Amino acid sequence: MAHFAIAHCNMNSFPVTKTFVRSTGSCSAICRYSLPFQIDSCSRKILRSRKVRQQNLSIVRATAAPMNQEVEKSLLSGSLQSDPFSKSKKVMIIGGDGYCGWATALHLSNKGYEVAIVDNLVRRLFDHQLGIDSLTPISSIQNRIQRWKSITGKNIQLYIGDICEFEFLAEAFKAFEPESVVHFGEQRSAPYSMIDRSRAVYTQHNNVIGTLNVLFAIKEFSPECHLVKLGTMGEYGTPNIDIEEGFITITHNGRTDTLPYPKQASSFYHLSKVHDSHNIAFTCKAWGIQATDLNQGVVYGVRTDETEMHEELYNRFDYDGVFGTALNRFCVQAAVGHPLTVYGKGGQTRGYLDIRDTVQCVELAIANPAKQGEFRVFNQFTEQFSVNDLAKLVTTVGKELGLDVQTMNVPNPRVEAEEHYYNAKHTKLIELGLQPHLLSDSLLDSLLNFAIKYKDRVDTTQIMPTVSWKKIGVKPQSVTSR
Repeated sequence: MAHFAIAHCNMNSFPVTKTFVRSTGSCSAICRYSLPFQIDSCSRKILRSRKVRQQNLSIVRATAAPMNQEVEKSLLSGSLQSDPFSKSKKVMIIGGDGYCGWATALHLSNKGYEVAIVDNLVRRLFDHQLGIDSLTPISSIQNRIQRWKSITGKNIQLYIGDICEFEFLAEAFKAFEPESVVHFGEQRSAPYSMIDRSRAVYTQHNNVIGTLNVLFAIKEFSPECHLVKLGTMGEYGTPNIDIEEGFITITHNGRTDTLPYPKQASSFYHLSKVHDSHNIAFTCKAWGIQATDLNQGVVYGVRTDETEMHEELYNRFDYDGVFGTALNRFCVQAAVGHPLTVYGKGGQTRGYLDIRDTVQCVELAIANPAKQGEFRVFNQFTEQFSVNDLAKLVTTVGKELGLDVQTMNVPNPRVEAEEHYYNAKHTKLIELGLQPHLLSDSLLDSLLNFAIKYKDRVDTTQIMPTVSWKKIGVKPQSVTSR
């Protein structure tokens, strides 16, 4: 089976759409990608013309070896689970090769759902493009799915392609016939969207058009399908009032109405999420689509019950200044002896949650679907911390492990309030049964030890922020050369 790889990507380039031909065992498939870089002459040897028509479009389904003794071992240990009420539920996970998507795919499969992953694998290409890598070594998506099958005996179907290509998405919908769609398939980094004009355009095109295509696919092929869309708490910004869950009741000039909560996005990425929310809300009203928008806080951690079963199931762990989230970055910085990089004054406060709670929240949303025509919003986080709070926690636990943890305040590359009021409501998922994994010293100890285990893989040149909100321009930028 051929691995997906592109060599010698041009760093100073712009989004183009290419059609890749990949070999997967005995079959070949046309896999379409909208890529934010150009392809060199060597890589062009594996490309075909954009003129490939729908009849040439193929779908890749991953198969795997029969279960072995690992299945029995996992069953005896209790790590494998099955919910008899969810066995027939078919869930399509768009972006299932990514950080949140992969953990969710395994979790739902383990719970007895029939799972299909739809992904264009472009997140792996971002690493190559930017010269970065996951702290953890991650296997190819094919090897991941094969290993899952060998351990659990459970199949995960795989459809490789770009959801911005509607013909591909339509074929995936018709082939799998999902009852729920979990949509993680977006460019998820605010700094990435602020590198240069081309990445800003790519982010908005990929995220907004991709989501529009999903909405049209549901309307056309699966009108009773429940959409679970990953949004972001960043849509709200940092208002000087409490943040409600999606809607706010306002009295103005003697009249009262319940309206969507005001949005104050702080990057081209966050703006794409706002556009998504508006498009989803409109289609729920106009077409009767049922949708849950999960406005997720900042995720930390890497381990779930399923990813712990085998090293080939490990999730990615980003620590760089483009894709790494605050707590994960701090743990890696502490592990390698680099001062913790606090942006500006460090009073920036956000909602946070463990990756194990991400998968739990998605499962709860699927098991308790929105009504036909309903657009509902859940704020998906468990605790609030400022950047300074996180730095202090990592410093305390790091010192207990014998690490010399220092903190440095660096100029804030973002345009944001560094000291502000922040109080966001997050009760709806708790009411559905969420049992949070709150941040504790023991969890931080585990995260730090995990970072220490893989510290030889850390590229310290990727730690400092290189993307500036104010310096973004038209000229394509090479992030690593700044």
